[in-house]
Amino acid sequence: MPGWQEFYEKHKNENFELLSVAVDVQGMKAAEPYTKGTYFKTVADPDNKLANYFGFSIVPNGIFVDEDGTMRLIKQGFQNSKEEHIEAVEKLIYGDTEKVELDDQYYNPPSRSDLLQKQLAQTKFRLGMEYLNQDRKNAALNELDEALLLDPDNFLIRKQRWYIRHPEKFSPTIDIEWQKEQLEKERQEEAEQHGMVCGPEGCYIPGTD
Repeated sequence: MPGWQEFYEKHKNENFELLSVAVDVQGMKAAEPYTKGTYFKTVADPDNKLANYFGFSIVPNGIFVDEDGTMRLIKQGFQNSKEEHIEAVEKLIYGDTEKVELDDQYYNPPSRSDLLQKQLAQTKFRLGMEYLNQDRKNAALNELDEALLLDPDNFLIRKQRWYIRHPEKFSPTIDIEWQKEQLEKERQEEAEQHGMVCGPEGCYIPGTD
C-alpha cells in the first residue's frame, strides 16, 4: 500500500482519514505484509460483509464518506493508480464538489431471480468458508465452485478458490499476472461450456487494468 501511504501523508491534515479494508477470509494475517510502513488503519473483512452490502463483485473499491456519514463517492474498481480517481477524492477532500459520480458505476439493480441467485451464491460462499475453517478443503472448494456457477462475475468468490488451490500465488506477494492468465483460461472454458467464445480482447480482471 505504498501509494496509499503517500496519499495519506499528503492529506492527513485536511480533516481526512483513510481506512483500508482487507477482503480476505484469512483475515489480518494475510493483510499484514501489505500494511508494513503504513500509518493509516487497516481492518479485515473475512466474511465479505462490505462487498455484500454494496453489491461489489471485484476488488479494489472506493467509498468516500463525509463527517456527517453521507456517502459522496462509491466506485467499484477504484484504484490509486488512476489519476481521475485520485482527483475525484481530492475534490471531495477540498470541498470543491459535494458528490462525484465516476463512469461505470457499480450499481445495476438485479432482477428478482438474479438477486435470489446471488443470495444463494453468498450462502454457499459462507458455507465454503466455514468448511475451510474446519480444514475441510475439498468440501469448501465444492461449495465455492457451486457459488461461482451461480455468480460467475463475482471475482471475490473466484479469488478464494484460487487461494485454496494455489496459495503459492498469493504469498509472499500476489501474482497478478498469473491471476490474469488464470481468469482468461477459466473464462474461455466457461464460455465454451455455454457455447460462447471470449471477445477479441480476451478476458481481464476487473479493477486491475
